[in-house]
Amino acid sequence: MLSHLPTLGVGLGFREPFRSDLFLNRGGVDFLEIVAEHYLDAPPQKEQELELLAAHFPLIPHAINLSLGSAEGLDADYLGKLAALIKQLNPPWWSEHICFTRAGGVDIGHLSPLPYTREAVEVVCRNIEQARRLIDVPLILENITYMLTVPGGEMTEAQFLAEVVERSDCGLLLDVTNLHINGVNHNYDVHTFLSQLPLERVVQLHFVGGHWHDGVLIDSHSHSTPVEVWKLMDEVLASVPVKGIVLERDENLPPFAEISAEVERARKIGRCHGRWV
Repeated sequence: MLSHLPTLGVGLGFREPFRSDLFLNRGGVDFLEIVAEHYLDAPPQKEQELELLAAHFPLIPHAINLSLGSAEGLDADYLGKLAALIKQLNPPWWSEHICFTRAGGVDIGHLSPLPYTREAVEVVCRNIEQARRLIDVPLILENITYMLTVPGGEMTEAQFLAEVVERSDCGLLLDVTNLHINGVNHNYDVHTFLSQLPLERVVQLHFVGGHWHDGVLIDSHSHSTPVEVWKLMDEVLASVPVKGIVLERDENLPPFAEISAEVERARKIGRCHGRWV
């Protein structure tokens, strides 16, 4: 199923501050990833923005707060709104994170890691099935960064991700920046990590740069992409027919020319490996 998804090329996570520059440089961006939550219960100006974006770019909805790891199941009201948005946009795929953001009815406010256990695999797969009853569009799942490894794990992070995507028959949104950050902060070898993933399931990549704080590398989406992440991107693109790559820049926004240069650099890496023209 995943091999039949269209190749979109190199895209950008849409952020309002660079909307004007984006349209002035429209030819340099193949598609946009939108944060789904920005358009749920959207006021008229956001609905108009969505229509404008959809008229000029293929759009991929990227959800943040579905909380696929919640043991109590998904929020039916939220899921219904998300399903309506995805139906409206009719994208080739949509994405969420392998994590939880809600527990016991409390919204935690950030992406939280799951214990790498068989029980957690069952919870995520059960929630994905619940989402699929309303959303008939392929789902790809993203690896997150985390500061704390939840105790009681029965497998490695890579084995956990592999088990979830294989059991649920989902694609992978491999965030190569998150992989680099976790490798640094938790002192593991990212190449061994990659060897444990079903790379044939990688549909899309995320990339950006973070920053150091008190000896910890932070996933802040605030700096240019470091050389280690470019190398990881090259390694993955050399072996996987990735359908799309997205630069996620949220903070400390540089002149748009710098963003365009990073998009173009990713495009050239993909071209070198024959992933797109």
